[in-house]
Amino acid sequence: MTPHPTVAIIGAGPAGVYAADILQSRNEQVHIDLFEKLPAPYGLVRYGVSPDHPRIKKIQDALHDVLESPRIRLVCHVEIGVDVSIAELREAYDAVVIATGADRDVDLGIPGAELPGSFGGADFVAWYDGHPDAPTEWPLDAESVAVIGAGNVALDVARMIISHPEALAATDIPDHVETAFEQNPVRDLHMFIRRGPADVRFAPMELRELGAREDVDVIVDPADMELDDHAQRMVAQFNQRKIIIRTLTEWANTDPTTRTASRRVHLHFYHQPAAILGDDRVTGIELERTAPDELGRIRGTGETVQHHVGAVYRTIGYRSTPVPGVPFDDAAGTIPDQAGRVLDATGGPIPGLYATGWIRRGPVGLIGSTKSDASEAVDSLLADLAEHGPRALPGAADTLRERLAESVGWDGWLRIDAAERSLGAERGRERTKIVHRDELLDHAREKERTR
Repeated sequence: MTPHPTVAIIGAGPAGVYAADILQSRNEQVHIDLFEKLPAPYGLVRYGVSPDHPRIKKIQDALHDVLESPRIRLVCHVEIGVDVSIAELREAYDAVVIATGADRDVDLGIPGAELPGSFGGADFVAWYDGHPDAPTEWPLDAESVAVIGAGNVALDVARMIISHPEALAATDIPDHVETAFEQNPVRDLHMFIRRGPADVRFAPMELRELGAREDVDVIVDPADMELDDHAQRMVAQFNQRKIIIRTLTEWANTDPTTRTASRRVHLHFYHQPAAILGDDRVTGIELERTAPDELGRIRGTGETVQHHVGAVYRTIGYRSTPVPGVPFDDAAGTIPDQAGRVLDATGGPIPGLYATGWIRRGPVGLIGSTKSDASEAVDSLLADLAEHGPRALPGAADTLRERLAESVGWDGWLRIDAAERSLGAERGRERTKIVHRDELLDHAREKERTR
């Protein structure tokens, strides 16, 4: 009897789960072990999506359905390079797929960026989403805050900071996060965007959500809404940009006398950060005014302005963390590949090693766009498997997995899930997230502990 092929996928977020689902649908014999360094699966959906976005978090339901497959085994609480090496995985499995995503902030690279009170957006998201490796304390103590960036993460960060605690009461935020937001004194939040309003990367719906917050005014300078020829071309060509401009124009034309909210968001276009100010902590931010040329390219004007703020959040992009034993292009922040096949230093494919998701192509696109990326990597994997046959010894994957006695499997995750739902029910919500790694592991191993 021919042994079934075995594949290890590293990362149980959307990219890894989608790859597993596509792989099992295209090969009825393959068995997949899905490795995750945290005690819980779902990656970005669990630890990167804003808690006030339950619609997006519902993606977990679809991922859950995939992981129920008998040919997919979840192996959580296993860190590559610590508990097991890539070399060991490549010996034990016919193929290994890297799908670890992007979890670090891109460096801002200006003076003062490392001052206390200057925060990476990824770190803040990890905190309010209850990531086990995030600190439990966060200094929400500034009345005036700056957010740098023009993407959806910037909007998430801004919306969370400016929200009154009542808006978050029904979400899955952990107790210590809820307490911190109840004490948040913020009154003004300034978003600084180096380009013009026609070139932002906001999703229209997420932008509208910013203005839908109770007791929050959004303020836009009408002068920023005077579109040049380039901006008008962009708006005419792309419907989403048209919706964004319509929303921003509405805010710009709002009668100032009707702005009575206790919290305000100020959108500043054509501002690029030059320095974060302060001695022992953030006290302000200096920005250079920018201007577009006839092709929409942004240049500095030499004119600078300063704003007094007590905290700065840097949300200019994510980058991936290298995986020990896997080639990594530090400049690009990705694994070098060709059609999903990981390439070595000479540019040749490494047998049996593949990559998908943000660690392969960078943090661009929405969660669902990782499906097409996973499809290409799976096509390459199956083509190589058909050409070269199995690489691993029969039973090697089972032997390796048995060695990882401290790992958390599917049943363990279901016990964590049940505990979080029980905590949520006590508070009248769907779930309350458990944060501490030890507590997550205690729930995961509850059955074994009570035997």
